[in-house]
Amino acid sequence: MPKQKTHSGAKKRFKITGSGKIKKQQSGMRHNLELKSSRRTRRLNQDQVINNSDAKAIKRLLAK
Repeated sequence: MPKQKTHSGAKKRFKITGSGKIKKQQSGMRHNLELKSSRRTRRLNQDQVINNSDAKAIKRLLAK
């Protein structure tokens, strides 16, 4: 049986932590940053841990 290829879009967007959780960059940091408060942009700039219900599908895309 052939190997499962990694999804190129997924490998650019997700990272797997040492404990096996999946992290992603939050949305909302591309444009219109002047009108967003500094507090909001600092919060949005942090990585977010993916919910367990989505993690199985993402791990399949990452061939893990």
